[in-house]
Amino acid sequence: MSASRLPHDPKWTRSNTIFSGPREVADVALIGIPAHEVSLSTTSAHQTPGAIREALARYSTYSSAHNIDLRDIGLCDLGDVDSPDHELGEKKVAFAVAEVRAAHKLLIALGGDNSITYSVAAGMWPDVSKIGLITLDAHHDLRDGVSNGSPVWRLIQAGLRGQNIVQIGISDFANSREYSLRAKDEGIHVVTRDVLRNRPMADVMEEALEIAGSGGREIYVDLDVDVCDRAVVPACPASVPGGISADELRQAAFLAGADARVRAIDITEIDATLDAPDQRTIRLAALLVLEAACGVASRAN
Repeated sequence: MSASRLPHDPKWTRSNTIFSGPREVADVALIGIPAHEVSLSTTSAHQTPGAIREALARYSTYSSAHNIDLRDIGLCDLGDVDSPDHELGEKKVAFAVAEVRAAHKLLIALGGDNSITYSVAAGMWPDVSKIGLITLDAHHDLRDGVSNGSPVWRLIQAGLRGQNIVQIGISDFANSREYSLRAKDEGIHVVTRDVLRNRPMADVMEEALEIAGSGGREIYVDLDVDVCDRAVVPACPASVPGGISADELRQAAFLAGADARVRAIDITEIDATLDAPDQRTIRLAALLVLEAACGVASRAN
């Protein structure tokens, strides 16, 4: 059943209806960055922002665990950035997000591929040396050049300190020794998938937020969904068997949103056209949006 044919219940508000508030008073702003042209492998990730928005109709606005209703905060949708790839596209992204920090508590950027981690972060903070970065990703993204495999390296080259970067979920046989050594040389704090088998996500995120946010830094969080087990996220071309669970990634999204130092979160590396018939990847992405927004709502509690 398509979202447009879902039943209507006046006492069951669908979450896709709450991102239409006025921008002037929105705590959380949603934006689509449908980048896909510099991906290392062919992808239709540009179709994903729209698919995530549609999947929001599958969910309500209420979190039982936190007793929070997202109708009680302000949310808006800034639309999509048209053609956000390459140098000109990145300038469009920078223009679109330039005033976000002054206007909203949190920006949630819907990719698109992982290249948007560079364009959104550099657009929001012209001096990236003053911020921290947390990535939940199977990969280091420290490749040379300009691609979805290079955003972290590009941010480091632009001034982001490796000591203020935490990478969570780095997977075996998904990275080279050379780029692993680059992460070590830059002082990046790496939490491998193996370590996560013995540490709760809440503990890992608490540590990551302190490292990335040291010295009062604002924080950018990249949720590369291919950090999850491939059975959970078949629409992520680079996901591997044995990744983290959907629940762990949902926890991370909430905890990121709940920390006032976190000013932007992206959700990347999903190709909506590759999803399973039950839309498990896209529906997880929609829940990540809601978890992050719920985290923002919890800041006042």
